[in-house]
Amino acid sequence: MNHVLFNLEKKYIKEFISLPKKLYKENNTEDAGEVKKILEEKHPLSKYFKLYKFLIYNNKEVVGRFAITVYPNDDTAYIGFFECINDENVAKYLFDTAREFAKKNKFKRIVGPVDASFWIKYRLKINMFDKKPYTGEPYNKEYYLKLFLDNNYKIIEHYTSSIYENIDYNYENDKYSNRYDEFIKNGYRIESPNMENYHNILKDLYKLITELYSDFPVYKDLSEADFIATFSGYKKIMNPEMIKFAYYNDKMVGFYISIPNYNNLVYNINLVNLIKILKLKKKPKEYIMLYMGVDQEHRGLGKAIVYSIMTELMKNKLPSIGALARDGKVTQRYVEELIKDRYEYALLEDKIDG
Repeated sequence: MNHVLFNLEKKYIKEFISLPKKLYKENNTEDAGEVKKILEEKHPLSKYFKLYKFLIYNNKEVVGRFAITVYPNDDTAYIGFFECINDENVAKYLFDTAREFAKKNKFKRIVGPVDASFWIKYRLKINMFDKKPYTGEPYNKEYYLKLFLDNNYKIIEHYTSSIYENIDYNYENDKYSNRYDEFIKNGYRIESPNMENYHNILKDLYKLITELYSDFPVYKDLSEADFIATFSGYKKIMNPEMIKFAYYNDKMVGFYISIPNYNNLVYNINLVNLIKILKLKKKPKEYIMLYMGVDQEHRGLGKAIVYSIMTELMKNKLPSIGALARDGKVTQRYVEELIKDRYEYALLEDKIDG
C-alpha cells in the first residue's frame, strides 16, 4: 500500500470524488460538486481552514481517502471525507498515515469525522443502516465505527435523531398548546417567513444561531456574508409553512427550520431527480427538522415553537425526524411520547502521544 498527499491535481481530485460512488451506489449522499469546490479551495468557507488531502492506494487502486483540516491557533486536527473499503489492513494504514501527519505537525489530537467544517458536515452514523439516508443526515458505511474504534479512536460526543410518528387531529398536548398560548398573550410572534425577504431573515438568523451554537464541539465562527452564502441555497427546497421564527419586540429570539425529506436526491441534481424534488416539495411524505434554537433569555419558548410546527404536521398527518440533537440538549426530549425510534451518531477522538 502507499498514499499520496495531493494539492490541486485534477487526477487526484477526480479519484477522491469517485470513491464514494463505488462504495455506496444508490445511497451516496456526497455532493460531488461541493466537494470539488472544497478540494480546489473555491468553497465560500475555504478561507477559514487548510485542507490536507490523502488518497490510499493498493496495487494502483484507490481503496481509501481522507482529509485533515487544520485551523489557525487550534491544536486539534480534524479528520474528514473519510471513506475506506471494508479491510482492516487498509484502515490501519489509513489511520496510521493520519496519525503520523498529526504527530509530525505537533497536534495533540485528531477529531472526526469532520468534513472541513462544522457548517458543512460532521459526525459518524452508527445505527439503523436498513433505512435510506434522510436529507441532511451524515451517512456512511455500517462498518466505519468498527474501523475507527479498532484504530485508537474513542467516542467523545453522542447525538440522536428522533423518528416521530404521524400526528393526527385526535392528538392533544395541553403542555405545549398552553405554552404557545402563553407566549402569544405575552406579545411574542411565532410565524412562517415571507420567502421574498429570505436574505434579511438569514441576517437575523445568523446573529442568533452563531450565539446559540458557539459551545458545540468543532464549532468555528464565520462571517455573516459567508453564512448567507452557505445557506442561501436552502430557499429552493424549503416550504415556508414548516419554518417558524419567534420574535419579541421585533427581535428574532427563536427558530425552527424544517425541510421535506428528499433523501439523497438533492446531492445529485439531474433532470430526473429535479422532477422528483419538485414533486416532493409540493407534496412531502415526511419532514426533517434540521435546526432549532431559542435565546436563553426566553425559556420555555421552545415548546411554543414546537407546537406551531406540530399543528402544521397535523394538517397533513405527516411523520417527521428531529435531526441530530446532542446528548443532554432539551431538543432530544420534545414530545417524547411520539418518538418511535432514534438514529444515533458519534464524534470520535484519537489522542496523540507525546
